[in-house]
Amino acid sequence: MDAFAGAVGVSDSDGKGTPVYSVCQPINGANQYYYAYIVREMARTQWIAALATGIRERSTDFRYNTFANQLIPLPPPDEQAAIVTFLDAAETRIRRYIRAKQKLIKLLNEQKQAIIQQAVTRGLNPDAPMKDSGVEWLGEIPSHWEVRRFKFTCQITSGQIDPREMSYRDHVLIAPNHIESGTGRLLYTETADEQGAISGKYFVKDGQVIYSKIRPNLRKVTIAPFDCLCSADMYPITPNNQQIKPNYLMMLLLSKQITQFLVDASLRVAMPKVNREVLTNCWLWYPSVEEQDIIMKYLDDKFSPLDIAIEFAKNQIALIREYRTRLIADVVTGKVDVRGLTFAMPEAFDEDGLLDVDEDDGYLDDSLLDEDELEGMDDEQPD
Repeated sequence: MDAFAGAVGVSDSDGKGTPVYSVCQPINGANQYYYAYIVREMARTQWIAALATGIRERSTDFRYNTFANQLIPLPPPDEQAAIVTFLDAAETRIRRYIRAKQKLIKLLNEQKQAIIQQAVTRGLNPDAPMKDSGVEWLGEIPSHWEVRRFKFTCQITSGQIDPREMSYRDHVLIAPNHIESGTGRLLYTETADEQGAISGKYFVKDGQVIYSKIRPNLRKVTIAPFDCLCSADMYPITPNNQQIKPNYLMMLLLSKQITQFLVDASLRVAMPKVNREVLTNCWLWYPSVEEQDIIMKYLDDKFSPLDIAIEFAKNQIALIREYRTRLIADVVTGKVDVRGLTFAMPEAFDEDGLLDVDEDDGYLDDSLLDEDELEGMDDEQPD
């Protein structure tokens, strides 16, 4: 079923599988690990997708009879073993490199979060007098800041549109999977038509804040860069600009205090979800709009070098993945003879100084997509 996506592997133990799997036993000394590499290469080149049946995207049917009739390169057993040994060593080194870069990115984003936390709870003047906010989960804030409930400073858009209408089909549709967790960054865009959207969506105006109500611990919030649509799993928010600026509101929604408050409230239901009433009754705290602008300028200056480092690490990850793909393709198809060779990382990817990363440290997901990319897409529900 998912062979087209490269969902092929070698079982490390006896067990059972669902009927959607085809279980193949090696014969005549065939190396099952070599064949796994070959089939994944067939998937990468879209050959399996071309052979498979089915009309729904990501739901193709690739039967064993079709697979069994394919011509596959078959080197001698000793060369199959050499290929597997070489590629396994390459995979191990490359995965470790990717995990280390992912860990570096995580640390840099945590540093950004710490800067946000200090700025939006204490301000920029370390000597400013403080006062009790009157909110148990917030604590002290600068004495000249205001504390108001969300509903007295912001408005959430109501009423949905049909994305199948011609006037909306070419609009960009933003869903939780398009937003990077904890940063406010819009990762990529797709139109409503490209996503095959059929259920109700919200119309969003340029500059509105868009906040994901699903799984608030992910802290998915961004500012609409233009007029667009957003998923029913998100809230389009318009702040009162005389009280709070959109970019400052986004920083508050990224703060630990609001995140924890909304997480605690969402855990009272079966699926973690922030309902409209909880959000509108959440407390917000803020200085004058002039001071907000100063704080945002400070954050931009602090974030700039960190963002450059993060983008550099992401580019290195993308390049090493591209290198890995090309390497596997060349080796399993015989373009590169690896008999007697040992794998060494290319000079462009310096391993010196990389963070130590254990095999089980949680950085094993090096797919091109976020682990939560599809969250909320199949079960969008309005309030």
